[in-house]
Amino acid sequence: MLTTAFHRFLCASLLLLAVAGSTATAQAQVQPVNPSQWTPELRAFTRQDSLTPPPQRPVLFYGSSSIRKWETLGQDFPGRPVLNRGFGGSRFPDALYYFDKLVVAYNPRQVILYEGDNDIGSGATPQEVFRSFLAFEKLMQQRLPKVPLVFLAIKPSPSRWALYPQVQEANGLIRAYITAHPKYLHYVDTATPLLGANGRPQPQFYVSDSLHMTPAGYEVWQRAVKPALKK
Repeated sequence: MLTTAFHRFLCASLLLLAVAGSTATAQAQVQPVNPSQWTPELRAFTRQDSLTPPPQRPVLFYGSSSIRKWETLGQDFPGRPVLNRGFGGSRFPDALYYFDKLVVAYNPRQVILYEGDNDIGSGATPQEVFRSFLAFEKLMQQRLPKVPLVFLAIKPSPSRWALYPQVQEANGLIRAYITAHPKYLHYVDTATPLLGANGRPQPQFYVSDSLHMTPAGYEVWQRAVKPALKK
């Protein structure tokens, strides 16, 4: 009996070690987050605010480089107090880390969020992206109650086409949650309009890195986002 019990204990221990090893391997594949790398961009925002005061209660565009590179927001949405606070190649953890400094501080009337693209590109699962979205939405409820949040669907990109099934899954999870909680949440499909009849990203919407968008791509986004913006 002692031998049998020891054998079972040994097998269970080996199984736990194997699971732990598999988890560690999976975690190692996800690139670490380092919010401090964006400090120069935050300093640039501070300087920009001192030179040109931001609008009162802006429609705040927040997120990664697809927002940062949207340099025509003012032209695309005339008459609306838009403010661009996209930074670097940020991920959801970065957006959460700087939530107070780059979102709450501006007292926005509405937040337009684009994140998740770089998360999946760095190894995060769709479920992890969804949990990050829930964490962001919880911060909105706590710090900016009753301020509407618009989530822009993670776009398809030629350079990350192999990851598009994960992108679709993450978009689907977030969209389903927003559909079930529509009071202060809105989902904008900024992904499907970038696909051609063959179901793949249309080249004219992407610059040479096959990841970021051309002015034509932003025109597509402008048409999709405009109906969701507050005046």
